[in-house]
Amino acid sequence: MEKKQCDLCAGTEFEQVGDRDRHSNQLASVICKTCGLVAHGQIPTDAELARYYATEYRQSYHGEMTPSDRRVMRAWKNGERIFNQLQPCVKPDAKVFEVGAGIGCTVKVFELNGHQASGIEPGEGFQTYSQETLLSNVIRGDLFEQPRDHSRELVLLIHVIEHFNSPRRALEYIRSMLSDAGQFYIECPNIDAPFARRSKMFHYAHIHNFTPSSLKMLAESCGFKLEQQFGSPENPNLQMLFSCTEKSEPKIDTTNYQKTMQVINEATPLRYHLRPCYFSSRVTKVTSYIREHLTADQFVANVVQKCQQSAATPQNEQQQNEPPAEHRSAA
Repeated sequence: MEKKQCDLCAGTEFEQVGDRDRHSNQLASVICKTCGLVAHGQIPTDAELARYYATEYRQSYHGEMTPSDRRVMRAWKNGERIFNQLQPCVKPDAKVFEVGAGIGCTVKVFELNGHQASGIEPGEGFQTYSQETLLSNVIRGDLFEQPRDHSRELVLLIHVIEHFNSPRRALEYIRSMLSDAGQFYIECPNIDAPFARRSKMFHYAHIHNFTPSSLKMLAESCGFKLEQQFGSPENPNLQMLFSCTEKSEPKIDTTNYQKTMQVINEATPLRYHLRPCYFSSRVTKVTSYIREHLTADQFVANVVQKCQQSAATPQNEQQQNEPPAEHRSAA
């Protein structure tokens, strides 16, 4: 049997940090003792992943094969957040491509704000909703089927990098899709963030688990340089914007292993619930859930109407009626 290698640094020395996933199913998780990247002890094959994401992932992870109004509302607001966050950093007419576009809300928000936006999504139910209900340019497809023609100007990877069996291969492929002046935005779970307990850190679908340091190391070794990191250190999700540069050898942060081990070992319920922001974050979350239950159906109806009206309006008429880019909003 071939010896396991770290996808970031090619290291072969690992320490086990978990034997169960968040649902108490057997899952060995290990950390590279050279760079601190956390991953499954046994990496799934391409065929296993293709099967899982096409038919099982949405049901096992979200509990639904087609998106509920609450999920659409959440995804649309998240798409608006991403657009507003990136707007000052991205050309107003940049070609945008999202890998793993899900419901297609982010693609549609960028489109409604003047971008040529498209995406791919392997999940059948979510992709169908995206294309048929939101009229988003999202097709069912795979990253490694896309042309490596350096034509893209902004690639989005929102909660996708952790699902690849080789994030390095994915980032190197994305680099070949981007123009030399292109940009790459990524969001993924932050294993550096506080967790209530160690057993909740790991999930079958999350093959790799990143800290800010390990994600930066990986991206830089694949031909990117960090432009901006958004959010606070305690944010449960990493949010990083990269630009294209020359590919280089990985610059290994040798302290990341010990730092990550400390975070994992400190993942206890007491430490988590005694955080200064714990109470306020729970109140915010519960309030948002109540609001979703009360308003999601009407919110989604308005979104669908907006998408249909946009599709019915000739493109040149849309551009004449739109305000300047700096004032546009998909809200």
